[in-house]
Amino acid sequence: MGFFERYLTVWIGLGMAAGVALGLMVPGFFQIIAALDYAHVNLVVAGLIWLMIYPMMIQIDWSAVKQLRRKPQGLALTLIINWLIKPFSMAALAVLFFEFLFAPWVDPQSASEYIAGMILLGVAPCTAMVFVWSQLVKGDASYTLVQVSVNDLIMVAAFAPIAGLLLGVTDVTVPWPTLLLSTLLYVVLPLLAGMATRNILIRRSQKAVSAFVARLKSWSAAGLIGTVVLLFGFQAGTIIKQPAIIGLIAIPLVLQTYGIFFLAWWAARRLKLPHDIAGPACLIGTSNFFELAVAVAVSLFGLHSGAALATVVGVLVEVPVMLTLVAMINAWKPRKA
Repeated sequence: MGFFERYLTVWIGLGMAAGVALGLMVPGFFQIIAALDYAHVNLVVAGLIWLMIYPMMIQIDWSAVKQLRRKPQGLALTLIINWLIKPFSMAALAVLFFEFLFAPWVDPQSASEYIAGMILLGVAPCTAMVFVWSQLVKGDASYTLVQVSVNDLIMVAAFAPIAGLLLGVTDVTVPWPTLLLSTLLYVVLPLLAGMATRNILIRRSQKAVSAFVARLKSWSAAGLIGTVVLLFGFQAGTIIKQPAIIGLIAIPLVLQTYGIFFLAWWAARRLKLPHDIAGPACLIGTSNFFELAVAVAVSLFGLHSGAALATVVGVLVEVPVMLTLVAMINAWKPRKA
């Protein structure tokens, strides 16, 4: 894990603090940026999201999908957790906490937006950071590549319908054109751009791909921190007035992460998956493609919305929680005789 990834929580925390401070000091600047949108998609945020997503897509070797037959049980576990369980369990927890348990402290409109943001997190399984988590638990690199590739292929078709279904169930009006446009912008087009770039570079050598991605790494980090600064700048007034809401949103997100992990780990043990397959198979379902979730939340509900805030809180809590899960997996690794 590189220096930036190792201290990701610190950088995000600093970005949050800087965003709130700047949002209070120069609100006019954020109002100008908020006005730069097309079809409810903010152009500045879209550019920053692309900085994050594009390098990730270049790293995916789509020919690895041909290796599916090698690890069918692990991949089946990944797909069941990511698409048949995780989105619906996240929606259920969000509704439980914000329509019932937290109802005395949160107004109905805000609660509805927080639920929407958490649903978007639940429908977006992790892409790039899974490679980091897999490396930390000494997971099977080829299997990790296959599961990420297959999940991205499924996400192109399944993200919008599942998100729309769950958002509709929770009584949130779904602007389908915006949701579909966001999926096109933040999944389909980056995938195509990443594939085209990789095909060009791979003709030279595998090292050319790695070198190009390494050069983009600092831009990807800048995109992530820039997005956090903007989102918290837009939310500065709300955060200062209601700082406790960050903690309230974090509670169901943390419970979801641990709950999904232990369910997946139990299933992996029952399936007798080898440790280097069980690790990444469980970790991809517990982490999120937060770049996509943030982008869609902003597109659907606005930069100042509770949905956007909920997805940003997801970024904040994910890294420390995932590091505890990595530690657990490493502690549970079978000892050689």
